Amino acid sequence: MDGFLLLAFLFLAAGVVAVPIASRLGLGSVLGYLIAGIAISPLLQQLHVDVVSIQHFAEFGVVMMLFLVGLELEPRMLWSMRDKLLGLGGLQVAVTAAAIMGIAMLLGQPWSIALAVGLVLSLSSTAIVLQTLNEKGLMKCDGGQSSFSVLLFQDIAVIPMLAFIPLLALPELADMAVASAEHGGEGDHGSMSLVERLDGWQRALVTVGAIGLVVVGGSYLTRPVFRFIAIARLRELFTAFALLLVIGIALLMIVVGLSPALGTFLAGVVLANSEYRHELESDIDPFKGLLLGLFFITVGAAIRFDLLFANLGGVVAMTLGLIALKALILYALSRIFSITGADRWLFTLGLAQAGEFGFVLLSFTVASSVIPTALAQQLLLVVTLSMLLTPLLFIIYDKLIAPRFAATGSRQADEIEEQGSVIVAGHGRFGGIVNRILLSAGFKTVVLDYQSEQLEVLRKFGIKVYFGDAMRPDLLHAAGIGEAKMLVIAIDERESATELVRYVTENYPHVYIVVRALDRHHVYELWNAGARDIIREHFDSSLRAGRSALEALGVHPYDAERQVRGFVLNDREQMYQLASVFNPDIPAHENAEYVEKTKKFLERYEQAMRGTSAAFGSRLDRGWVPPSLDDVEAEEQAAESGQREDSDFKCQANGPGT
Repeated sequence: MDGFLLLAFLFLAAGVVAVPIASRLGLGSVLGYLIAGIAISPLLQQLHVDVVSIQHFAEFGVVMMLFLVGLELEPRMLWSMRDKLLGLGGLQVAVTAAAIMGIAMLLGQPWSIALAVGLVLSLSSTAIVLQTLNEKGLMKCDGGQSSFSVLLFQDIAVIPMLAFIPLLALPELADMAVASAEHGGEGDHGSMSLVERLDGWQRALVTVGAIGLVVVGGSYLTRPVFRFIAIARLRELFTAFALLLVIGIALLMIVVGLSPALGTFLAGVVLANSEYRHELESDIDPFKGLLLGLFFITVGAAIRFDLLFANLGGVVAMTLGLIALKALILYALSRIFSITGADRWLFTLGLAQAGEFGFVLLSFTVASSVIPTALAQQLLLVVTLSMLLTPLLFIIYDKLIAPRFAATGSRQADEIEEQGSVIVAGHGRFGGIVNRILLSAGFKTVVLDYQSEQLEVLRKFGIKVYFGDAMRPDLLHAAGIGEAKMLVIAIDERESATELVRYVTENYPHVYIVVRALDRHHVYELWNAGARDIIREHFDSSLRAGRSALEALGVHPYDAERQVRGFVLNDREQMYQLASVFNPDIPAHENAEYVEKTKKFLERYEQAMRGTSAAFGSRLDRGWVPPSLDDVEAEEQAAESGQREDSDFKCQANGPGT
């Protein structure tokens, strides 16, 4: 117990100290964990800790991560990825393995050892890459999706690699396999296998049956089990079942000779449409994060510095050569598969390392008499160092590559051939609807947007959109800002929208500006910049939702509508008054005048609402049922004819609205 607690304390303390510092320095959490492992490595050696065994346990974090990734994917989405999954992923593994094999043979290695080395080093780090892409919000972009497709294919490819590698065994290395088995290598896992002594067709049948069990069980058995667990009303039972599900599927995959990561990913895809998906995500995610952190720490702690310093030149040269070779192949594939711009470099640099499955495969090759122990130890250092350098490659992407593409764009701005009375900056969900309304009313618009992929889709539907950044004065001039009557600003970047308002207000004061605000404070910033017609994102839809909630609770539709209108009028007055005291250079909670005005508005609003809420409550307490549509129409007609007194809510708003 004391030894276990000491190790737990060391690993947790190292992570808690190193990761915030690394994140503050812009290095990312993965590099923080790796540095933490390096820092505590001497202490672990003094305590004679078997870091490799802990690493095998922590690899289950990768299994959990792929389960969560599967939960985010629907089978339809996975099918749509089939071209990149098979084409891009298959070519990456095949070409990289062949290239590394050729180089190894030129360096004097036999073809069998060279092929095994090529297969091992062709894989990339699923744990580091997916963790980093998720942290940086890059999973949904083209480069992130392409990287995920390759990583998923690599995880699948591990299965045939494990079956193929023993065929490359060299008789003279048999004694090394025996030594590895005596030290607890992969050989002692064979007792768990159900397919070890089966024929090929029998093994295939068992494999298909196991996959079918995962699919059928995930589709039909999880719902009744969750309902049964819900009877106890204990949160910890849901967490226990989520862990049981992942561990059980991983164990099933192991005993039938499949990758546990692949099995749990498949289960996640099956459960992607389940109503319990979010429950599973919230239960599994903390364990995934802790185990992945532990895994990265063990990678850093497992570096053999004595062996590294003894072969420093060779190991560093092999590591940098591997990264350069894989990056070159990935770059070529990105051109073939039309991955462009910053996504191409994200794909190229993100997958240029070796992966954690390399640890498993190298141990397996030694136990199978394929690769000599001395060479395997050097390759382990290459795998570890390449993983250690991966966060630095992402930093290069973030600091040098992404800003360049953000500033210059991946293509030249379109030549604007037409001008209109209204310019729409941004044709997303918000700007697109505004544009359609204006066009349907007969107004001629000029639409600017710099999301090139979105523009190509719009043009296929016959929607005229120009590629270009509305922040550029020359493009605004070409679009006719000097003669335009109105500018609709619907761009996503908060600061860019504010700066565009300020520029147009100062240089083209005759142009009426309609601008979208991302939140309440953004309204104040836009107001100070000169905008007067400001539309808050999601505000109108939130009002409709609030009105629907009141009606569902038994409030008469007429009362619900008046309640919402009263809220809007009070909110408009509040926004107008607070905008005059808002200071963008001072946090809102530190602005004494702003805080005081806000308190007064909240007090007055609560007092005005109190009587209305009491009236609604009395109706609900009496079991009041919402009236029929005919009753509603009769009430509205009565209100229009002045027969109904408007006394439930009175608003004192008298200022312009925002």
